[in-house]
This record gives sequence, C-alpha cells and structure tokens, in this order.
Amino acid sequence: MTVVRRAASPNNLSKLVGFANRSFKSLRFPGESFDSSSPSFLTYGIHVFHCPDAVGIVAKLSDCIASRGGNILGADVFVPEKKHVFYSRSSEFIFDPLKWSRLQMDEDFSKLSKTFNAIRSVVRVPDRDPKYKIAIFASKQDHCLVDLLHQWQDGRLPVEITCVISNHDRDPNTHVIRFLERHGIPYHYLCTNKDDKSEGQMLELVQNTDFLVLARYMQILSGNFLKSYGKDVINIHHGLLPSFKGGHPSKQAFDAGVKLIGATSHFVTEELDEGPIIEQMVERVSHRDNLQSFVQKSENLEKQCLSKAIKSYCELRVLPYEENKTVVF
Repeated sequence: MTVVRRAASPNNLSKLVGFANRSFKSLRFPGESFDSSSPSFLTYGIHVFHCPDAVGIVAKLSDCIASRGGNILGADVFVPEKKHVFYSRSSEFIFDPLKWSRLQMDEDFSKLSKTFNAIRSVVRVPDRDPKYKIAIFASKQDHCLVDLLHQWQDGRLPVEITCVISNHDRDPNTHVIRFLERHGIPYHYLCTNKDDKSEGQMLELVQNTDFLVLARYMQILSGNFLKSYGKDVINIHHGLLPSFKGGHPSKQAFDAGVKLIGATSHFVTEELDEGPIIEQMVERVSHRDNLQSFVQKSENLEKQCLSKAIKSYCELRVLPYEENKTVVF
C-alpha cells in the first residue's frame, strides 16, 4: 500500500497557511471556556472523507474550508495502491463560527460528497456538537469499566455514558455502584443464561446511543442483536488469542512461559473476535514476572487499548477499509 500526499498549488498555499497571520489569542482549543465578547472567535472542526479516487479532491476540500475563511492545520491522506479509493482526515481546521455556521458547513461538505460520490463524509465540531452517547457492557471483571468511568470523570473520555449494563449483580456498596449513583448513571443488571440473553431488554436500553462499548463483557451478542442495533460496537480482549482460549487465559499463558502479551480492540461482528481491528498494544514479560504481575500487565494493556480505541473513534480517526480492515489516522 502507498501513502500519497498531494501538495497544494502555489496559488492555494497562502490560503492554507493564512492561520499564521492570526492571533493565537483568538483560537479556541477543546476544553477552553467560550468567550462571546471576543471580536474574532475561532474554533476547530474535524472532517473525514472516503470516496472513489479522482483528481482534485484535496484541492476541493481545501478550497471548501478556505473559501469560508477557515484554515487547515493538519491533514492525512491515504490512497491505497491499485484500489481506486481515497481516504482523508482534515485532522484539525479552524474557522470563525460567526462567518461559517454549522448548518452552512454541513451543506458545503454535502455538496462535495455529491460531487465525488462519497462513500462517507462526516464533519464534527467537538466544542459545539453533542458528545457521542454510549452504553458500557461489563461482566464481573471491572478493570476496564472502572478505568473508563474515571477517564470520563476526569474529562479525558469525550462521550456521554447513558448507562452500564451487566450480567453480574454487583453489591450496592461496591466502588462501581457508588460511583454510578454519585454521577446519576443507571446500572442495569440483566440476568442471562444459555437460552435467554435478555437481548430484547438490552435493545430497549441502548436505543438512544451512538455506539456500544464492551468492557470485558463475557457474553456473545447474537447476529440478530447486532442487526437490530445497527450501529458500531467496540470490544476489547486480551491479545493471547487464539492460543489460550476458555477460562483463565492469563494463567494459561503464564504457565506456557510466553514472552509477549497484548490486547486488541475491534469492532464486533457475527464472527466471534474477528471484527475489524481498531487498536492493538503489546508488552514484554519475562521469567521475572509472577502470576500477579503478569495479570496486572495484561489488564493495564486492555485498559489502555480500549480507551485509545474509543478516543480514536470519537475523533473520527477510524474508517472502514476493504471487508475486514480499518484505516486509522
């Protein structure tokens, strides 16, 4: 595969770098408070584009933003060899919302989509658009769940958590339940068994979400559930598969003396643990590790890998590629 980066023409170069002539005091980055008294108030947006490859796509995208007084701060382009498809992510562009309204922005990018027969065109303004709504599924192991809750509390996870769903009935005095009650996040215990996975109840609980997160949820979601839900589901599992299946995989791997462990976050499909990969992480282990340190390293990787995948998804860094792959900018 080949990465192709198309340079701007000299005539357009001044448009692309015009930001250098503006004051940094007028630029708003995520997390900063809104100051309506500022005479020139800039904020930033993100745009991703996936379409059949053609001449002039980058120029048109750049002109769309520049013609409204915006400037691209960074962009990634991927054109796989002999595939005749084009992927781009304008990683950040700045604009003045008083001069380029959100509605007008959608209309402008919609016109580009029609021009190039886009497969996907998505634009987000993180400081103005609603956060993605998610539901988190978890079983008895709660290291991934707790990590996501704490990152959300600290403002490092750009989502709204609508509820937590579990097949494990947690005691009211546990850290997780106390945390959820304190922040007004519902916890739904759904009893599941071989014949009844409570998927009808699940669908009712998640109907207003944008995507789902399986934070070590040890139940298989059926094809009927995935089709009925119709949106993305992100999963995390240890990177020891397929060698160590079943119960206590970390102990199996420890007893086998593996030297490299990992974690994989991927989209959920009907094929178990075979969905398109979003993120993978690895770490070395050695004879100096005992079972406790081995398990701790494995769980830390799972937490980091899952949160990175969620953030990448929310930042529009993940695009589908071919049948079972992803482009991650």
